[in-house]
Order: sequence, then C-alpha cells, then structure tokens
Amino acid sequence: MTDEPAADATHPPPSHPRPRRAVLLSLFAGLAVFAYTFDQLTKLWVTGTMIEGERIPVLPPLLHWYYIRNSGAAFSIGENVTWVFTIIMAGVSVAILLQIRKLGSAWWALALGLLLGGALGNLTDRLFREPSFAMGHVVDFIQLPNFAIFNIADSAVVSAVAIICLLTLKGIALDGTRHAASRASADPGPQKTVPAKPEEPGND
Repeated sequence: MTDEPAADATHPPPSHPRPRRAVLLSLFAGLAVFAYTFDQLTKLWVTGTMIEGERIPVLPPLLHWYYIRNSGAAFSIGENVTWVFTIIMAGVSVAILLQIRKLGSAWWALALGLLLGGALGNLTDRLFREPSFAMGHVVDFIQLPNFAIFNIADSAVVSAVAIICLLTLKGIALDGTRHAASRASADPGPQKTVPAKPEEPGND
C-alpha cells in the first residue's frame, strides 16, 4: 500500500515539463554575455592588429577579414541615419529585458540571449567609438563573396531573428505554450459523421 495520491485522470501530468525559470534565465544571460564578449573581443583584435581597409585571406576565396568602419546599421545599411539605429538598438535591448519575465522556453531564451548580446555589441560601438557619442562607427570585418561585410554582433542578431521566425511559425509563444491555432491544426479532433439520408420507397 502506498501513501501517494492517485493521478487525476482529468488532469494528467504534463509529458514535457517546462524548464525551471532559473535555468532559462541562466541560459539567456549566458548567451547574451557570450555574444557580447565575443563580439567586443574580436573587434578589439581587429582594431589592434589591422588598419582600416586591410584585407587578410582566411579561406580564399570564401572568407576574408576586411576591416571597415560602418556608420550604418547591420550589413552597412542606412549609413546616413546613424542616430536612428542607435535609438533602435537601445529600444530593442530595453524591450528584451522587459519581456524576460514571461520567458518559459529554452529556444526563446537562446534567441533573446543572442539578440540582446548582438544588439548591445553594436550599441557599444555606436555610443563609444569615433566620431562622437551615439554616432560612432561599428567595426565590421567578416567578408564573404558577393555579400556585405559584417561582424559577430550582426551574426548573432540574424541567427536570433531566424530562430524567432521558426518559433513563430511553429506557434510557440514566449512562455513556452503553443497557440490554439497550432494545436487545432495538429489535432483536428473527432470528426462529426452525418447520417445517411434514408432512401425514399420507389413506385412498383
């Protein structure tokens, strides 16, 4: 005989328990710190060992280090409105921190950690690099064939956006639950059967 209560048939235990909040926050913070630190260390290495405009073959012709200072957004977009992207990156960072209290998914923790780390990496350049506060140039150095030159922060942001798009398509919300529409499409439920109409007796 056991003292454990029997499981309620109407409320079965979840088959996939959600990760603990502390684990999710640790994953989020760890990825944000990693992305930010990796981005800043690589930029420090580039500015300390290369001169602007220098190109170093790494895996030619696929990959080169090519040091440029970007006054625009990611991938050299919008170079004439630097202050706009400074505000956007600051706003994105604040919005992420405000939404963390709803975090209930490891994949969302991964995406938001990368997004915050990447946004803060480029925001640091905007705020503290030349030519002036909030108008600084971002250090870009990764060059691929027929593609814009970018950095680690850009890569983190793009990876995060790709993960968020996949989570949205799968209907997985920030708190780890699935949207009703997604559940309905996966489980249409019992189908209603329409009784056949009785045939009318024919004339003999």
